[in-house]
Amino acid sequence: MFELGLSIDGFTPAGHIADQARAAEDGGADTVWIATHLFLRDPVALAATALAATKILKVALMAISPYAMHPVHAAMAAATLDELYPGRVILSLGAGAPADLAAAGIQRARPLATLREAIDICRELFAGGAADHQGEIFRVSERRLANAPCEIPIVLAASGPKMLELAGSHADGVIISGATSAPFVRWCLDRVEKGARGRTVKNYGIVYTSIGEDKNAAIDPVRRTLGFILRGEHHAMNVAMGGAALDQKALRAAYAREDWSVVDQLVTDEVAAIHAACGDARQARARLGEYHKAGLDQVILNGLVEPAEIGSTLSAVK
Repeated sequence: MFELGLSIDGFTPAGHIADQARAAEDGGADTVWIATHLFLRDPVALAATALAATKILKVALMAISPYAMHPVHAAMAAATLDELYPGRVILSLGAGAPADLAAAGIQRARPLATLREAIDICRELFAGGAADHQGEIFRVSERRLANAPCEIPIVLAASGPKMLELAGSHADGVIISGATSAPFVRWCLDRVEKGARGRTVKNYGIVYTSIGEDKNAAIDPVRRTLGFILRGEHHAMNVAMGGAALDQKALRAAYAREDWSVVDQLVTDEVAAIHAACGDARQARARLGEYHKAGLDQVILNGLVEPAEIGSTLSAVK
């Protein structure tokens, strides 16, 4: 059986995180991944609360952007959580959503060099020695973390070929975003393996999951989320590899004018069947198994926010 995780996006009130984390742990999840979205809830505060509410659950700070948070500060946050809850913390780095960064007036230049240096700085600091990094993007001069050494895995959120190869060559793991088809996941992991050149890299991937005896009732909660993601031009290969008929241009236009009935029509049951895990428990379990067969070591469920739903879904797909 492969590992299961749970992704929390930060849309729900902060007061819910303790119950969500307990439901994930009780349901058998290995890790809760707390997303970092600018203008939403702070992931470090949520992570501390989730760790305090559970006993063995791991918690990942998911895709902290070095454009918005300096790598030294990201390493400090992860190391402090690990000092409080040893062995239960994962640091995930990523370039960040371009629209969110732009809304905060943050430029997103040279992502490959920026993420490569961010990983190197965090790894040096976690090792416990005096970090001396004189890069093209960042400079850290002979300073060390007060609470290092510490063993904190560094996971890179990646999508493009070069970033996927960087995950293989530099990170301890890679996380693939949601709404991807299983064939596209395999393509991504092939790029990771190319960069790894024999290094061991753990593969994580987000899968939107919804269970219900009625097929439409199971798909409807994730239909518009899938549409929002799949409308992006950079998902053209993902859509093509999945094989579902999806007019991305029409989908972008429908989203732009907020024509939700057209969005619902374009994101068909076929699209949902290929880019998510929806249906009854058997169908959802089978779909998650396909993602595991594509190479994911941990399948991270997304789209679940109520503790009861989290617990029942995890129990159903184990």
